[in-house]
Amino acid sequence: MRTSHQALLPLVALFAAACGGSGSTESAKPGATPPPAAVPQIPADTDIAAKAYDPGYSVPDNFFADLRSDTAGSFTIHHVLDGSQSYELCSDDLVEAQAWEEADNASRAVSGHFVTSIETDRYFEFVRELSYTQDVGNIATPTTPGFARVFKCEHTNRDGVDRNLLDGYAGRIDPGLLSGARLRDFTEYLWQFAWFNVSRKKVIASRAGDVPGSLRHTLLLALVNNQGTGACDRIDVVEWHFDADPGAGEITRLFDLHHSFEATLEGGVARLCD
Repeated sequence: MRTSHQALLPLVALFAAACGGSGSTESAKPGATPPPAAVPQIPADTDIAAKAYDPGYSVPDNFFADLRSDTAGSFTIHHVLDGSQSYELCSDDLVEAQAWEEADNASRAVSGHFVTSIETDRYFEFVRELSYTQDVGNIATPTTPGFARVFKCEHTNRDGVDRNLLDGYAGRIDPGLLSGARLRDFTEYLWQFAWFNVSRKKVIASRAGDVPGSLRHTLLLALVNNQGTGACDRIDVVEWHFDADPGAGEITRLFDLHHSFEATLEGGVARLCD
């Protein structure tokens, strides 16, 4: 992923939760049926459209902020992939991870000079200075660094994942480390690298969910699809669920189209189409 520092500006996390009415101060009577849990509400289409067209908005407050989000100038974040280019590799051994990254660097269209490596609880990262023909910076100028990562398997194991699919197996977190917070970070981190064939993609909300027998985290998305000159855009409102099995740590994706509506931008203001 080649990007500028603006693309990863304070991203990260949270969801403010649901809606609900005021409750009674009386204790529940024995045998009484408890009220159903509040269901997170989908914002009004007008509010979704406003955020979808807002150039200064991309994700909710407190969304995951990448370690490199404050890097000055242009930079690249790259995950080392398996031989089929389907999923990101993982290893808990630095020597193995570095050997993979070195081989990967030698095969890249733009290779780089090794600078250093760092380790986080999520991955090993190898920093290189990159040289782009007719581009900003060069191998002597550290304003175009490349950050290549190999996940740690206990944190993020993506073996067997098809990154081109929106549904299905998404990876595994060590069940001993699995929690709602870690599932949220897994989901929000990978959002940085999700690709959709749309003109705009925004995260309207990021929230924990409730599914029997599973942990769930959901990204509420607004995907703006251009429908041609003179036509209104179609905005797809999607709930992208990530469900984790607490026993096995396996995570499954479910891409659920909630609804679509048409809108356009007039004079810098979002307007719904009839």
